[in-house]
Amino acid sequence: MLLVDGHEDIASNVLFHGRDVRRSVTETRARETAARAVSGVQPAFDAGTAMLGLPEHRRGGVGLVFATIFVAPGEREAMAAKGLAQLRYYHDLARQPEAGVRLITTRDELATLERDFAAASTPERRPVGFVLLMEGADPLRDPAELARWSGEGLRLLGLSWHATRYAGGTGAPGPLTDLGRALLGEMQRLGVALDISHLAEESFWQALDHFSGTVIASHSNCRAYVPTDRQLSDEMIQAIAARDGVMGTVLANPFLVDGWTREATASVTLDAVVRHIDHICQLTGSAAHSAIGSDFDGGFGVETTPLELDSVADLGAIGAALTARGYRAEDVASILGGNWLRILRRALPA
Repeated sequence: MLLVDGHEDIASNVLFHGRDVRRSVTETRARETAARAVSGVQPAFDAGTAMLGLPEHRRGGVGLVFATIFVAPGEREAMAAKGLAQLRYYHDLARQPEAGVRLITTRDELATLERDFAAASTPERRPVGFVLLMEGADPLRDPAELARWSGEGLRLLGLSWHATRYAGGTGAPGPLTDLGRALLGEMQRLGVALDISHLAEESFWQALDHFSGTVIASHSNCRAYVPTDRQLSDEMIQAIAARDGVMGTVLANPFLVDGWTREATASVTLDAVVRHIDHICQLTGSAAHSAIGSDFDGGFGVETTPLELDSVADLGAIGAALTARGYRAEDVASILGGNWLRILRRALPA
């Protein structure tokens, strides 16, 4: 089975934090441990112990990833330059035959990836597809620039992370701006799907009113269990399902358990992941709207994930946990990849 992860911060980790996804997780961890030993100090950016590496993707059957372009808030031109650097990185990586990475921009490319993944004689020969997702629209200086980005493979776009010039976001309540409405119009015209993760609630509802294309939440959890503005209320989850959208569950402990901290004595297990997935399924009446959006290496590491998860190779363990909960095999397959594939078959151009 081809597993799909709806959110991984790959390029930003490579370009800004020195992590190379071509290396195994074991190698990345050893390099970072050695670097700390030599310097004697923790790096300024400490994302915890690495969980992403293409060898682990292949071993775990993770054949498709929504690979992000993420830029922290800053000066406008600098954000644009950092975003374009990540776009170039993905294209450069896909041109390296030994990397075995493909940018998936059309339905035909998706179908070819699925066929070649299934035909691979060993896990090491499996291709890994990347669908490009911009997390927060700040790299776009103007909505008119989206045409260029779409032409170079961007297929999914979220308007905000914190607040942006386009919309209110996490920890920064607010509406869509005029630029935000214009950007949604360009997304509609170009067929770019909307990722509502990180949108402030006011912006969320306005965006659904202004945009009639494909809607997803690449990495969001249930506010019913973690009551912050970063999670989605039951009404928001139902609105996504009404648009035949899909919601990827984040595998970070603070998103799974209310009030969790690194000092917590109680261990988090995959039971917490299943609880969020099951809430979505029960609320929407089917398993068609739930998926995985791990956000691995997105500012946290293995210390901040459920006990059963050591790297991206372990995503399949969620399937076993769902099966133990009574989920049917076809529903497990949908949650671990099939639902994201359904979205892409609809959203990607022919």
